[in-house]
Amino acid sequence: MASGQTYVIIDGENIDATLGGSILNDRPTPEQRPRWDRVLDFARRRWDQPAKGLFFLNATSGYMPLPFVQALLALGYQPIPLAGGPGDKVVDIGIQRTLDALVDRDGDVLLGSHDGDFLPQVEALLGGDRRVGLLAFREFVNAGYTPLRERGLEVFDLEDEVRGFNVVLPRIRIIPLAEFDPLRYL
Repeated sequence: MASGQTYVIIDGENIDATLGGSILNDRPTPEQRPRWDRVLDFARRRWDQPAKGLFFLNATSGYMPLPFVQALLALGYQPIPLAGGPGDKVVDIGIQRTLDALVDRDGDVLLGSHDGDFLPQVEALLGGDRRVGLLAFREFVNAGYTPLRERGLEVFDLEDEVRGFNVVLPRIRIIPLAEFDPLRYL
């Protein structure tokens, strides 16, 4: 049942770290980075309603990547640059608080992260008419989310389903035979 709004919550640190550290084994080049406009477009199309993008950034160092922030604003995201003390996982805490706040609000939720730190909050969002999903690279999603799929959690692959990249990423993952395209490997 459509609620009228999808909240797209992006854990920028987690997506970037997974892409660079686990898939590319290097810092992503500009052409290897996600096309964040496609992520919002996917959210709008998938559940046929407006999407509000919230993009969380760690600004504890006092540095804010202004060109990136301006690009996010132009794409329709609300950048949320957070700062905290030494050892604070500011992005995780900010996202946890946001997910907690959404429990008492109408709206569907798409969380862009692989991080298990959000399991309690995601679980709290499940169970009613609200649709809840993860936007991630399937093979890196925290295993704690697996049982939540039986309760309605949907997982959308950033590359294959969202089509969030301009390049084919060098991923090794299980491929359902129906989706196997040998041309990708030739």
